[in-house]
Amino acid sequence: MALAGLLLAACSPNAPPGVDRDELDAAISRAVGDPNTCVLIAEAKSGRVNYRYNSATACAREWPACDGAGNRKLKDLLEATVRDRQPRTLSCNTAADGSRGVGWSAGPIAGTGLVYAAMMEGDRVFPGRMMADRLETAFRRAKVSRP
Repeated sequence: MALAGLLLAACSPNAPPGVDRDELDAAISRAVGDPNTCVLIAEAKSGRVNYRYNSATACAREWPACDGAGNRKLKDLLEATVRDRQPRTLSCNTAADGSRGVGWSAGPIAGTGLVYAAMMEGDRVFPGRMMADRLETAFRRAKVSRP
């Protein structure tokens, strides 16, 4: 059982170089933490993911894209951000009655060669723009972004 846990931990991205993972986890948790939240941080040049907030299962779910027809996964948003380095903030309903929604946020991380993508789904979801603002603060607190 302990070996399985170690193997799973070995597969999970740790943190950007020079960043304390516990501090980053805590800052993101305060900013947008929720069981249905996922944040990915990757190298802008290669797209290599070096941090994931939440489980691989939570991060692999598909939700409405909010900027066109169809659904997307967070990795798709991250890949688009790696390609063009453009910030994105999107929000829409996930339930027909409007009782649940999804917020998407992505963009470069200030002063670094990193990009991020985040999503949050539920009945009390922050709009994408608010997620971006809150994550910008979290990245500063955890010393991921630089002036």
